[in-house]
Amino acid sequence: MRALEARIVLVTAGEERQAHSIARRLVNERLAACVNIVGPIRSVYRWRGALEDEAEFLLLIKTRASLLRRLQRRVIELHSYEVPEVLALAPSGGSAAYLGWLFESTASKPVRAKARAARRRG
Repeated sequence: MRALEARIVLVTAGEERQAHSIARRLVNERLAACVNIVGPIRSVYRWRGALEDEAEFLLLIKTRASLLRRLQRRVIELHSYEVPEVLALAPSGGSAAYLGWLFESTASKPVRAKARAARRRG
């Protein structure tokens, strides 16, 4: 069930420094559990009628579906591209332990802190 609530988001950046900055911010802000940076890769695409062929860095962002809108807004704020790639994919499965970690890492507050607070109240 949790795999259906997880998302893998693809974002490309033209420079490794920018890819790293976006990755660190998304994880620090708990919008992503993990971001892999792959590259350099080659991207061939059409932009404003011209064929482009550029080196880029690919971010593989692991998050939850409920955070997609916030994550997309944040990527757009942080990105230098006029139209950054933000493409979300839904995994069809995944290990329960990894998915549990993903959801814990993207919780608004760390799960352990919530459990301690509940014990103190109860």
